[in-house]
Amino acid sequence: MIRVLHTGDWHIGQSLRGYSRAHEHARALAHLEAIVVGHEVDALVVAGDVYDSQNPSGEAQALLYDVLVRLHRARPAMTIVLTAGNHDAAGRLEAPSPILEAIGVRVIGNVRRRDGAVSIERHLVPVLRNGDVAAQILAVSYPTAACLPPLRREEGSPIVRAVRALYAQVMEAATPHLCGLPLLLTGHLHVAGGTESEGAERRILVGGEHAVPPDVFPAEADYVALGHLHKAQTIGGGMVRYSGSLIPLSATEQPYIHGVSLVTLGDGPARVEHIPIPRPVPFLRLPARGDMRLSDLADHLKALDLDPALPMEERPYIQVRLAREGLGPGHRAEVDRIADGFPVRIVDTRVAPAADPVAEAVEAAPLVRLSERDPEDLFRLAFARVRGAPPEPAHLEVFHRVRAEAEG
Repeated sequence: MIRVLHTGDWHIGQSLRGYSRAHEHARALAHLEAIVVGHEVDALVVAGDVYDSQNPSGEAQALLYDVLVRLHRARPAMTIVLTAGNHDAAGRLEAPSPILEAIGVRVIGNVRRRDGAVSIERHLVPVLRNGDVAAQILAVSYPTAACLPPLRREEGSPIVRAVRALYAQVMEAATPHLCGLPLLLTGHLHVAGGTESEGAERRILVGGEHAVPPDVFPAEADYVALGHLHKAQTIGGGMVRYSGSLIPLSATEQPYIHGVSLVTLGDGPARVEHIPIPRPVPFLRLPARGDMRLSDLADHLKALDLDPALPMEERPYIQVRLAREGLGPGHRAEVDRIADGFPVRIVDTRVAPAADPVAEAVEAAPLVRLSERDPEDLFRLAFARVRGAPPEPAHLEVFHRVRAEAEG
């Protein structure tokens, strides 16, 4: 029997409306370390999106390496597996592998092949218990175009078919090495039936496809550890599961119970326990239900009775919900002006729906920096503007292959 701690979507280096999350990440990861020790975990799996950016800051990288060293010191025999997500640059994530492997950390970037066959030695990671191999982890990262088999124009979705073929290939390569041991499989993609977080998760598969059915994963896997969706959830009542992120990464995640999944293998069917991570900083909705007039905002903030000396990194995040009646065009600036007198951080202001949903969508659309836009979204916009029609799967396949080469 072994215990695997499934986590993912750390997004180290993220900021929320300009506010650094480094303080929260450090505290959440310290709590994760305590879980590893308290539950005597044999393996830790991080299912993609280790960083928030493909070019993480020095501070973000230092935080990751610090926690990996602490985890190794706390559980020297524990296996740690990091897989690349769509936010990670696979080559950059893998670069320090020779050093990280010395402390039991395996980093899996793009799918490796030799002479067309999957290099299974890179993807199959043994989990030891008392010195013996007790289970195997078959680690697969975010399926970029470079990872997938060639797309073919046949009936049905070529992307779903390619993802299914990819998992069939890695499973075929791994099977001779499994020896009947429990198998945990990883993935970083959107599986149909999963709940998305508005404004936080990109539509990531090649060719504009958004979700794959859960049956793309081989039935031989005892558990499928997924990343990408930030809400902890099991898909279809089976052993296909998202652990969710450690902290809320957008205002829409305010109601989630963030945490990690403790998976027990080797004693019958896999058993899963969701272990919540306490929020390092409160994330509040004002009012708790319904909407309020803008003139009532100061009273709601005053009722929080917060210490005015709170340092910035410990100030609660606030999502404001306003009634539409009487609002002027500058209401967002007014919200910021009122909140400036309180030790809070306003990260989202929403107005009750209008009778015209199109007008509401335009009004609610946040300003987005170019650096925050997904390159595929920009390619689609540029292609449609120049050609007068959206790109077809063949165009997107070329784009993703070029992108994969550029990102290493």
